[in-house]
Amino acid sequence: MAALGIDFGTSNTAAAVADQGRPRVIALEPGQSTMPTIVFLDFDRREVLYGSDAAEALIEGREGRFMRSLKSILGTPLARETRHVLNERMTLIDIIARFLAEVKARAEATTGTTFDTAVSGRPVHFHSHAPARDRQALEDLTEAYARAGFRAVRFLPEPEAAALAGGGAGRGLIVDIGGGTSDFTVFDAAQGEVTIRASHGVRLGGTDFDKALSLAHVMPLLGMGAELRKDMGPGTVTAPVSIFTELASWEKIPFLYSADLLRDVRRMERQALTPRLFTRLGEVLEMHLGHDVAYAVEAGKIAANGNQAGTINLNVVEKGLMPLLAPADLARDLAGFAHEIRQTAAETLAMADCGPEAIDRVVFVGGSSLMAVVRAAIGALLPDAEQETSEVFTAVVDGLALAAGGAGRD
Repeated sequence: MAALGIDFGTSNTAAAVADQGRPRVIALEPGQSTMPTIVFLDFDRREVLYGSDAAEALIEGREGRFMRSLKSILGTPLARETRHVLNERMTLIDIIARFLAEVKARAEATTGTTFDTAVSGRPVHFHSHAPARDRQALEDLTEAYARAGFRAVRFLPEPEAAALAGGGAGRGLIVDIGGGTSDFTVFDAAQGEVTIRASHGVRLGGTDFDKALSLAHVMPLLGMGAELRKDMGPGTVTAPVSIFTELASWEKIPFLYSADLLRDVRRMERQALTPRLFTRLGEVLEMHLGHDVAYAVEAGKIAANGNQAGTINLNVVEKGLMPLLAPADLARDLAGFAHEIRQTAAETLAMADCGPEAIDRVVFVGGSSLMAVVRAAIGALLPDAEQETSEVFTAVVDGLALAAGGAGRD
């Protein structure tokens, strides 16, 4: 059976095959090594769009439901809730399955090969502090692959796949910071052979960075923390925080566009000491701008990941609304995450029974590993290790392709 390596990521997805013992990444979109893990359900055209086409539909303002960070819902009750979509009753597992089926179809069309088996990446832990949800997430993803048309699927922890593709020699640490998880693998490499010593991970990634920055710099502009006059009697109450935490969460945004919630926000606007804040919030909900806001935060984060300040461009909400985001803001707002990443990396070293001095090199993988706060946290833990930036977006799928071709662990 032909096997396809698939790195189904929170933010991006890639596919690859082994070609004469070397990985060959398949262009799931023209000229691109990865495909955005995005689905758009177009209500007017009654069709499902994937990847960049889905993102373009959002930009065009087409009527429908935009979904990103689908991987984050695996193992949660949300994954199996049935919804009426495009004249069908579907769960989010069904939608993930359709995305994976699209990956399969595109890979087959490009290569002329029918793939019966998938060798899929998986985080070390989908849910690092909830073992039952962790197990359920793997069951959910296995089911999605089956519904996508694969007769069999094998899983390989993502940092271990990156280690297979890393090459080199000596003892290394893979630091794989993706959209939803941070994973670590200590490995030994010699004469083309890779030995995995330990792997560990935590449910923490780039979407958590985005959420923290949104809550700190955007949601207060939409009413978070603002005071509302009480329905009866004197005094005020604080606006409910749940609206804002969900609006700052990529995976929960599509479920906020209800008439009931919009009605509640318009009521808050009338009761607010600062009505303008809730006017903005109502605009975001009524015009379905939640993902536009999330993209603006992500772009601001990337711009501020250096020596100069960036901005969070919220012109789509209100002309001229562009809060600044400085590198110092990133360092402050993401400090807790950086500490947790460093701590999890240290725990991985302990599991491998080696101290920091035993690590020759650190290999960074995943888009969020480019963040300065991540590099600083790992550098503080391993000051003497050489730092390498691997093929950030394809290192995992390269290793999965090698495993699919028979080189590596099942």
